[in-house]
Amino acid sequence: MKRLAFLLLGATLFASCDDKKADLNKDIAIQVSIKEIAPKSIEKYISTTGTVEPIKTVDLKSEVAGKYQLQINPRTGRKFQLGDYVQEGTVVIQLEDKEYENNIKIKSLELRLEISKQTFEKQQSLYEKGGVTLSELKNAEIELINAKYSYEDAIFRLEKLKVKAPFSGTITNLNYYTENTRIEAASPVLSMMDYSKLHMEINLAEKNISMIKTGQPVNIVNYTIPGDTLNGVLTQLSPAIDAETRSFKAVININNSKLLLRPGMFAKGEIVVAKADSALVIPKNVILNKQKGNVVFVVHKGLAEERVIEFGLENPDEVQVVSGLEKKDRLVVKGFETLRNRSKIKIVK
Repeated sequence: MKRLAFLLLGATLFASCDDKKADLNKDIAIQVSIKEIAPKSIEKYISTTGTVEPIKTVDLKSEVAGKYQLQINPRTGRKFQLGDYVQEGTVVIQLEDKEYENNIKIKSLELRLEISKQTFEKQQSLYEKGGVTLSELKNAEIELINAKYSYEDAIFRLEKLKVKAPFSGTITNLNYYTENTRIEAASPVLSMMDYSKLHMEINLAEKNISMIKTGQPVNIVNYTIPGDTLNGVLTQLSPAIDAETRSFKAVININNSKLLLRPGMFAKGEIVVAKADSALVIPKNVILNKQKGNVVFVVHKGLAEERVIEFGLENPDEVQVVSGLEKKDRLVVKGFETLRNRSKIKIVK
């Protein structure tokens, strides 16, 4: 009997210790970090990837035969080389062929044009005074027109000795030829591209077709430009669905005016399909999924207060809260994992 009483006394003392320990734990403040909720914008987007390519690119060949002469780049003071920026119309390569030039007879054609013009003006003056017939005036005009066409054709043929940049861009390839050696017509000589504007062909899942429209903005990111985003726009959509991949093609144009991306690079695109301004936006990683719903904690009167929230727009990183939170609520962003409703907290940075 005494032994039983002793055991009951021990159990009572042990339970009392447990209760005191529980009470003590209740007083322990959990360290948390908070962030005051302020309105901001949020975008819902569809992520995609692709390879960026220049919109303008060209491979030039010599139109006629001649002696190869690489020209001086006026921007650098040395002969053109790979990577040089070239303004539209700049002569990069000059070909020389005296026989070809002589056969064109540019000087005689220029003189013929001058004489034809003087003759026409004289005939026109005489016609106004009744000195020549209309037929004679028209014949002089025909001679002037033919002389003009011949001269312009000669200039066009002479221009074939010059390899010019068809647009402003960067030299990506210069085929090597020894200076002043003759190269034949149709010899590859120069490749250029303008990558200040790029395009990216992508494949999108069939399930997204109702949300995708031309003109939608696209955020372009790449590992070579950390913290920076380029602006793009969805410009083309294919109406056809690939039966094997269940996807459809689209094209994004990208503004690369600072030349941060290089042609051939792999990039990620975020097609913005919806946007909300002045919304209550929180990071997804602070949300707990419980039986009652999606839950976060805010600080209220020094205690953790549990809030059930409802979503609006969302993306992989953030979510718009349409109910459950208010502007200036102090959201717990660190230390929330072990919190319960009315838990005592200590705010730390």
